[in-house]
Amino acid sequence: MKVFFDLAWFFKQERRSYITGILLLLAVAILELIPPKVLGIVVDEIGNAAITAQSLMKWCIILAAVGLAMYSLRYVWRIMIFGSSLKLARQLRTRLYEHFTKMSPSFYQQYRTGDLMAHATNDIQAIQQTAGAGVLTFVDSLAVGGAVLITMAVTISWKLTLFSLLPMPIMAISTSYYGTLLHKRFHKAQQAFSEINDKVQESMSGMKVIRSFGQEKEDLEAFGKKSEEVVQKNVLVARIDSLFDPTISLIVGFSFLIAVGYGSVLVVNDELTIGQLITFTTYLGTLIWPMLAFGWLFNIVERGRASYDRVSRLLAEKPAVNDRQNAADAVPSGDIAYRIDRFSYQENEVTNLENMHFTLKKGETLGIVGRTGAGKTTLLKCLIREYDHTDGSITIAGTDIRNMTLHSLRSAISYVPQDHFLFSATLADNIAFGKPNADYKEIISAAQIACIHEDIASFPDAYETIVGERGVSLSGGQKQRVSIARALLTNAEILILDDCLSAVDAKTEEKILTALKREREQKTTIITAHRLSAIQHANLILVIEDGRIAQRGAHEQLMSEDGWYKDMFERQQLESLVEQGGVS
Repeated sequence: MKVFFDLAWFFKQERRSYITGILLLLAVAILELIPPKVLGIVVDEIGNAAITAQSLMKWCIILAAVGLAMYSLRYVWRIMIFGSSLKLARQLRTRLYEHFTKMSPSFYQQYRTGDLMAHATNDIQAIQQTAGAGVLTFVDSLAVGGAVLITMAVTISWKLTLFSLLPMPIMAISTSYYGTLLHKRFHKAQQAFSEINDKVQESMSGMKVIRSFGQEKEDLEAFGKKSEEVVQKNVLVARIDSLFDPTISLIVGFSFLIAVGYGSVLVVNDELTIGQLITFTTYLGTLIWPMLAFGWLFNIVERGRASYDRVSRLLAEKPAVNDRQNAADAVPSGDIAYRIDRFSYQENEVTNLENMHFTLKKGETLGIVGRTGAGKTTLLKCLIREYDHTDGSITIAGTDIRNMTLHSLRSAISYVPQDHFLFSATLADNIAFGKPNADYKEIISAAQIACIHEDIASFPDAYETIVGERGVSLSGGQKQRVSIARALLTNAEILILDDCLSAVDAKTEEKILTALKREREQKTTIITAHRLSAIQHANLILVIEDGRIAQRGAHEQLMSEDGWYKDMFERQQLESLVEQGGVS
């Protein structure tokens, strides 16, 4: 029953609803004692030839009134208890979602998307069941069972009650053992569900790749194995689950056998009337539900405990990057100064950046180039504080970015990453993502600067075109330009373009860069690129090699010295010339 203590915070929060629901459950339990009693009285009146039409009508009216009262009370307690359990599911889902939005990239490297979705769906549902059906079965089994047992012992025969309960300890031991097994197996079943959830999500997202490599059959086989594993794990759960009802029914059957056998002896000895024995056996039949509910309770509680443990473990994860106490909340603006002596993604591991010292004046453009894996994107991730494992500092207008709130820092930055993510929404909604209240004039203006307006205008639904999940209906170049338009719309102090012009042609690239230079004259821009034509206009260009600055300067300065930049620029110019047919 540990999960009930774990959920004590919620029961306290919703105490009015739960107290009302439990009191009504207790009232129903008391009312359920009346029909068997009435039945016994009527049988004895018939046996004694004392029954009259008037008394029979009286008992019928009493039974009808009790039935109507139980109907009304059961309706209300369901609203109170089950309604509260729905509130718990909503709160936990909201808490999980908020938690996900705060977590650092390292968290998403550790947990797969399908696994997180399983926590937010299947696990939450199991916890909701505990707070709803679990509370019901707990209270109902104790209330009805306790009331029936007391009534049997006090009003009929304590000896018959005691003998009838002799098999009950066997049931308690059995259900406790089943509950322990169920907890272990359900935890594994939930894990298997997480894995198949992740497999489905991954396959749906990568369907184009699967088809292009002709791996449909192999992917289906892999899914089949995962599906079979889920079935096997849930079958193991079902095998334990299926033991509860037969065990309880068998034990209750022994209780009936004892009740009828010993009760008949008491009737023969004139210690009980036939009506009292009928009332007793009816009460014993009423005990079947509390006993079954008790077994069902173990099932629900163990599932809920396994799921609550999984969700709690997830919520206990701390973000790798947090706001410092008394961090500045104003959106920063000014010169950017890098003073990084050393940076690594994980503390005390391989050095990813070293001796990164440079200053970028407000309104200037910084170009960052280098081979794949040299550290260009890592340099940018330090600025937006995706990671904080830094020896040294990065300042904006003289203030260390670690002394700013994450919200204020990121409000100053528009970031276009290499991996362009578009939502399954309209093109207008995707462009206006960072500024939801933007009007169409602003959206179109941003699209024109990003050179995507004409493409959008050619679509049948123009800006109301649904792009599909992750922008599946657009080409690579179109997705890049929509992402750029989205970043431009916010008109942030700092614009970061992380190799996001690779899928556009040279002419389109030139148009975009010219428009950026015109529109962002007083604002800072940082561009990483493999095509050097994208950054040759920059005020400062950094050549990164193995996490260090190998060269720095403006385009003309770098072209005047031998090095990687000059070699690469001349090679790309030659390639461009060849593509144009050798005409200069």
